[in-house]
Amino acid sequence: MRPASDSVPSGRKRNDWKTIRTLLPYLWEFRTRVVIALICLVLAKVAIVGVPLMLKAIVDALDPSQVDIVTLPLFLVLGYGLLRIVSVLFGELRDAVFAKVTQRSVRRVALQVFRHLHALSLSFHLDRQTGGVSRDIERGSRGISFLLSFLVFNILPTLVEITLIALILFSNYNIWFALVPFATAVVYIAFTLIVTEWRMKYRRKMNEMDSRANTRAIDSLINFETVKYFGNEEYEAHRYDENLQVWERAAVKNQTSLASLNVGQGVIIAVGITILMLLASQGVADGELTLGDLVLVNAYLLQMFIPMNFLGFVYREIKHSLVDMERMFGILDEHRAVEDKSDAKVLEVTNGEVCFEHVAFSYNDSRQILNDIDFTIPPGQKVAVVGGSGGGKSTLVRLLFRFYDVQSGSIKIDGQDIRDVTQQSLRESIGIVPQDTVLFNDTIYYNIAYAKPDATQEAVEHAAEMAHLKDFINSLPDGYDTVVGERGLKVSGGEKQRIAIARAILKNPRILVFDEATSALDSESEKAILSAFSEVATDHTTLVIAHRLSTIIDADQILVMDKGEIVERGTHRELLEGGDVYARMWALQQEQQRSETH
Repeated sequence: MRPASDSVPSGRKRNDWKTIRTLLPYLWEFRTRVVIALICLVLAKVAIVGVPLMLKAIVDALDPSQVDIVTLPLFLVLGYGLLRIVSVLFGELRDAVFAKVTQRSVRRVALQVFRHLHALSLSFHLDRQTGGVSRDIERGSRGISFLLSFLVFNILPTLVEITLIALILFSNYNIWFALVPFATAVVYIAFTLIVTEWRMKYRRKMNEMDSRANTRAIDSLINFETVKYFGNEEYEAHRYDENLQVWERAAVKNQTSLASLNVGQGVIIAVGITILMLLASQGVADGELTLGDLVLVNAYLLQMFIPMNFLGFVYREIKHSLVDMERMFGILDEHRAVEDKSDAKVLEVTNGEVCFEHVAFSYNDSRQILNDIDFTIPPGQKVAVVGGSGGGKSTLVRLLFRFYDVQSGSIKIDGQDIRDVTQQSLRESIGIVPQDTVLFNDTIYYNIAYAKPDATQEAVEHAAEMAHLKDFINSLPDGYDTVVGERGLKVSGGEKQRIAIARAILKNPRILVFDEATSALDSESEKAILSAFSEVATDHTTLVIAHRLSTIIDADQILVMDKGEIVERGTHRELLEGGDVYARMWALQQEQQRSETH
C-alpha cells in the first residue's frame, strides 16, 4: 500500500543550528530579560560552588587532629546555609524572569507557522494532511519550550559549574584533581553526542509514524458517516494500526538504544569518581590532605557528575526537541507559490470590469487545463460559464482569486493586472458562493458573520433573510446560536449553501462569483434563491459557474467551455438558435426535468 505523504518529507533533515538560529530573534526581543536571567544564573552557580568550600572549612574546624580546641564554627555554618538560600533564590528568580521569554517565543512561532500555512498556495493545502500538520505544530511548540529552558538553564550552567570546579581543584590541589574530572567530562560529552546522534533516526521515524497515524485517525473520524455506510470500521482500524506498528518498532529501538546510552554514561562517571576518590583518600592517608579536603572533593564530584548525568538526559531531550521542531520549521521552509510583488498596490475597484485576456494555465506539464481563454465581464453585467466536468470552469474561479498565477495572458480588474495588486485587497473585492460549502464548527450566526466579523446583528439577520434562511433559523430551538457541527454536517447541503449565500450578501463586494451555488437545492428553494440572486447581483459584476442551465438564462453572456477552451458564446436565445453544444445540453436537461416530474 502506498504511504500517505507527510507535511514535511521524512527524508528532509533541517540543520540543528538553523533551527536554533530561527529562535534567536524571539530571544533578542527580550534581551534585557535574558541578560538578567543569565546574571541570576551565574550568581546561583557561584553560590552553589561556594557551598563545598564552606563545608570543608566547617569539617576542618571540627577536626581535633587539626586544632587543639574544637569550637562550634557558628559563622561558617550560617554562611553555609546562606549560600544554599542564595543559590535557590537566584535559581528561582532566573526561571521567573525567563518564563515570559519562553512562553512568548512559543506563541510567536506557533502564530508564524499558522499564518504561513494560510499564506501557502492552494496546491500545498490540496496535498497536505491536516492531522499530520497539526501534530507537527503541537510537538514543535512543546520542543521550543523545552529547548529554550534547558539549553539556557541546564546545558550552560552545567558547563559553567564544571569549569569553576576544575579551576578550584587545579588551584588548590595537584593537576590530576583537575585533569581527571575534565577528562571524564570530555569523554562523557563525546560519548553522549555520538550515541545520541545515532539514536535520532529512531526518534525521527517515531515522529513520522506518529504524524501519519494521527492523519489517518482524523481523516477516518471526519469521514465517520462514509465509514459506517460501507461497514469499514475494521478496515480503518487496520490502516491506523499499520502506522502504529512501525511506530512501535521505532519506539522499542529508541528505548533499547537509550538503555545502552545510560549504561555507557554510568560507567564513565563511575570510573571518574573512583579515580578521584582514590587520589583524595591517598592524599589524606599521606597527610597531604585534610578530612575537609576529602569532603570537598567528594562534594564537588557529586555536584559536578550528578548534573552531568542530568546533562546527558537534557542533551537527549534537546535533540528530541530539535527533531520535533524540524518538522514544524520545515513548514516555514515551504515555498509560497503565489506571492505579492514588493511594490504591489491595493486593488481599486471602481466599475468592477473583469477581463480574462488570452489566459492559459495547467496544474502540471502533462495536462493543459485552460487554453487561450479570452472574455470580458462588463461592469454590472452577468456572465455565465457552462460545460462538462473537467472543462476548466472552476479553475477560472481559482485564477480570479489568485490561488494560482496564470502561465500566460492576464486577468485584469478595472484595468489592473491582479498580479500587481495585493492578494488581500483582491479577495476583499470579490464575494463567492462555492459549490462545496464547508462551515466552521460554530454557530450559524458565526458562519454568516464570517464574511464581515464586525457586522451588526441587524446586517447578519438581513443577509440571512435575503438568503431565505429566516424560517429555517426560527424553527431551531437555539436559532442563530445553533452549532452546525464539524464541516457543517448538522445541517443539510441546501442549508449550507444558503449560509454561503448569506455570507456573500453580507460581504456585499463589487464582484460576485457563484460556483454552482444552487447545486444542492431543490427546485422550489432554487427558484427562491435565484430571485435573491437577481436582487443581490443588481449593479454587481457577476461570474456564474453553472451546471443547471435554467439558472443562467437571464445572463448577459453565456460561455460554453469544452476541454479548456471557449467553444461557444452568446445569450441564451442566441445559443439555442445556434443549435450546437449549448442547445444539445439544454435539450438534454429539459428531457431529464420532464422525466423527473412524471
